[in-house]
Amino acid sequence: MRDSQSGSMKLGSQTEAQATISIVMPLFNKEKEVCRAVQSVLNQTVRDFELLVVNDGSTDKGPHLVRKMNDPRIRLIEQRNSGVSAARNRGIEEARAEIVAFLDADDEWLPNFLFTINKLWSHYPHCSVFATNYLHRNVNGFLMPTILRGLPKAPWEGVLEDYFKVASHSDPPIWSSAVAARKEALVSFEGFPVGVTAGEDLLTWAKLASRYKIAYSTQPAAIFNLRESSWGHPTRTPDSVDIVGRELEKMLNKGANEKISGLKEYIARWHQMRASVFLRLGKRKEAIFEVKKMAKYSKKNTRLFLFFAIALLPQRICKWVLSATNYWKYNRRTRISADNPTFIGKFR
Repeated sequence: MRDSQSGSMKLGSQTEAQATISIVMPLFNKEKEVCRAVQSVLNQTVRDFELLVVNDGSTDKGPHLVRKMNDPRIRLIEQRNSGVSAARNRGIEEARAEIVAFLDADDEWLPNFLFTINKLWSHYPHCSVFATNYLHRNVNGFLMPTILRGLPKAPWEGVLEDYFKVASHSDPPIWSSAVAARKEALVSFEGFPVGVTAGEDLLTWAKLASRYKIAYSTQPAAIFNLRESSWGHPTRTPDSVDIVGRELEKMLNKGANEKISGLKEYIARWHQMRASVFLRLGKRKEAIFEVKKMAKYSKKNTRLFLFFAIALLPQRICKWVLSATNYWKYNRRTRISADNPTFIGKFR
């Protein structure tokens, strides 16, 4: 339910729960991908769920294709275009189950995702967030592993004690299509931040990590379909007003908390990501500002000097260096996959 005066979310009646888990899928102009995403839900080994597809004002045939799938567990919710955060928040409102999972309309789950989430929920009832590792599928269709530092190798499950430390030196351990959380935890800070176009999910996971315990499985159970090559031109520009950075700073300034150990490094990593995108867009002034923010939170970070040096290069050389660096990272992931035939055979 939503408070008509404040606009904030309220937790619905527990008597409404009809499924073990509610799945929220925001949909905006994804007619080429949405059937694959929905089918990956229908293919789950766990059958007790509801899928809430929130049509955020699509102008293509995506909603029609969802209707045609004709499964009683699917609910199509209509709203005018308000952005991905508003769509996810609407799904959280409408969710009837205690646990809410998320899946973007252009990503997909492996058949054991919900089974893994349910197992984590059962084994770690004191936790409020449940997440799994995931795979990247690049624009050429090749599957690549994430790089997670500070966690045991798969298969491992347990409580992720140092979220910010892991996230500061790795791919994001929590990602928007491989996570579930208790509805009451999501409602406690009103869900996803509306008006943020880049990093809204990272801020949400950071808020959850600062307040609640996370149960985690390092076994990949979802696939992140990359929308662009890692060395190409960015498709999204960072928000001019850095709401995510400001909110992270507020969390840091609230005082000591064992759950936010490593938050300074995480904030530095956030500004590094913004600096990288600004450099790829040729916005040197904005990039240098972000590098200075990096320095504020991580003076010993070797990347600090690298990014500052790159920012001072002529624009053409700067873009070439960034492209070459990202291409090297891509090849590294590819080599990890190629060196592990079992990995390829299992997930291709």
